[in-house]
Amino acid sequence: MDTRRLPYLLELSRHGSMRAVADVLGTTTSTVSQQIAVLARETGVPLLEPDGRRVRLTPAGRRLAEHAVTILAAVEAAHADLDPHAEPAGTVRVAGFATAVRRAVLPAATALAANHPQVELRISEYEPQEAVAALLADDIDLALIYDYDLAPASVDPAITVGPLWTARWALGVPAPDAARASGGATVAVFEAFRGHGWIVNSRNSADEDVVRRLASMAGFTPAVKHRADSLDLVEDLIAKGPAPAVGLLPSGRVTKPGVALVPLAGPEVRQRAFACTRRGREAWPPLALVLGLLAR
Repeated sequence: MDTRRLPYLLELSRHGSMRAVADVLGTTTSTVSQQIAVLARETGVPLLEPDGRRVRLTPAGRRLAEHAVTILAAVEAAHADLDPHAEPAGTVRVAGFATAVRRAVLPAATALAANHPQVELRISEYEPQEAVAALLADDIDLALIYDYDLAPASVDPAITVGPLWTARWALGVPAPDAARASGGATVAVFEAFRGHGWIVNSRNSADEDVVRRLASMAGFTPAVKHRADSLDLVEDLIAKGPAPAVGLLPSGRVTKPGVALVPLAGPEVRQRAFACTRRGREAWPPLALVLGLLAR
């Protein structure tokens, strides 16, 4: 069995159509079909079956696609392990949310420049879903993502996930309205601001999932008025927006005038940050070096 054919089957298990696989792998649908047909001959079992005008994986095909994750990871690990003692050298492509870039990536870049000048970082600001998609497409080497303990994210099995840090979040409110709730039970805080507009992220649903879940516990549906990725913009909308609005912000954040943070407890809201790599790639010396720096 030629392992170079396995990506065609693996991508078909993810995307469900030959055309989508061709787009992902930069080839033609006929090539995808031919490669999977040869793979079926090599394995001696049918891998596809008709599904109307399309095809779907047989049980054997689904099983081989599951094995493909481990097989391809092992191949990548073998390549990365050919020269594990050499001085790390190469370009590591990193994508992550702004807080992670400021908090972890920029200090790592400074350390690399001082101690490992042959390792270069290329940094892009992406929201978690965008970063994971780029990682699976092999457009980046390292994705920094986040979720909340109240809205945990699911990750493709082809990705290795390592924890970085956890941070408590609070509810950012207009300073004149902070007396409505002085902290305590999270549901009570949400209840106190049920009549306000709510601000959520525009490119990631994690914080909106948390807001809607807690609002539901308080017995109301939040009126989402604004969507913003930048925490600075969230603060401006709270302090200077056209109507009273509230949104989640990090507990330890030094806020602008006009914004107050109301603590949330019982349940707490905790944001969790993670470093993600394609399975098997984490042994590549430059990437392993960067991961070590981030873990510090």
